Amino acid sequence: MPLLRKAGDSPRRSLWQRIKDVALADVTVLARGGVKAGSIERLEEILLEADFGVPVTLRLVDEVKRLATRGDVKTEAEFLKALQSLVAGSLRAGKSDTALVMSGQPPTVIVVIGVNGAGKTTFIGKLSARLRREGKKVMVVAADTFRAGAIDQLRVWAERTGAEFIGGQPGGDPASVAFDAIDAATSRGMDVVIVDTAGRLHTSDSLMDELRKVVRVITRRRPDAPHETLLVLDGTIGQNAVAQARTFSAAVPISGLVVTKVDGTAKGGIVVAVHEAIDAPVKFLGTGEQAGDLEAFDADAFAREVLEG
Repeated sequence: MPLLRKAGDSPRRSLWQRIKDVALADVTVLARGGVKAGSIERLEEILLEADFGVPVTLRLVDEVKRLATRGDVKTEAEFLKALQSLVAGSLRAGKSDTALVMSGQPPTVIVVIGVNGAGKTTFIGKLSARLRREGKKVMVVAADTFRAGAIDQLRVWAERTGAEFIGGQPGGDPASVAFDAIDAATSRGMDVVIVDTAGRLHTSDSLMDELRKVVRVITRRRPDAPHETLLVLDGTIGQNAVAQARTFSAAVPISGLVVTKVDGTAKGGIVVAVHEAIDAPVKFLGTGEQAGDLEAFDADAFAREVLEG
């Protein structure tokens, strides 16, 4: 299924169509080392509107001009291929390993963080389903004790995916829940433990303190854990996702990104912008509400999809 699709558009004009119409009406002008009046500025505007962010946009545009001036881009097809290569290259820069880290000494401990509403609990359910299909014994842990609804939602996902479930009492200590869950997972021979955490507004200092405490306690129980700390971001919120990513990464080390709701109104450039902002690899895209609606991230496929639509 397409990774980026805007509900209600019939059909949605792709980012490439918009770029081609406005900035590349005569690609031979670029190829000769010139730029039609306003075309590069409009290209910048289009990329910014697609949530690539200022640093990524300026770099892409500079590279476009450089390639055109050198004569490396002479046709629309060459331009599209070059732009796709540049986007994919941005996603492969820095830390870009998309594979989940699995401990050689089970259980692997995965901590999932993010604000309420980003899709954390649903992602955990999808990841649990994915791991269960691979034959792994999975335990999901409801350490978001501040929301009774989150505990109930995760319990339902556990039942649906065949995972073990541990949840604290509403209002209980999240770090204690995580600590006890690792003990239980070890004694029950689990392969993977996935810990849900609280997600109050990312501007809340108390939330960040709580996350630090959860990670500290997990590390006290397992010095090599957590093996993954995955930040879940709502792909529809634009540059606010970058601000959230920076705040969370300042509180705890983030090993990977999960961008959800990319089947709705998300503008795909935000994936590139967030990756670059905190130098963390994108590991998954959430593309729907069903258990199977989770895509392992592929930079080349994403670059094609985000441009061609």
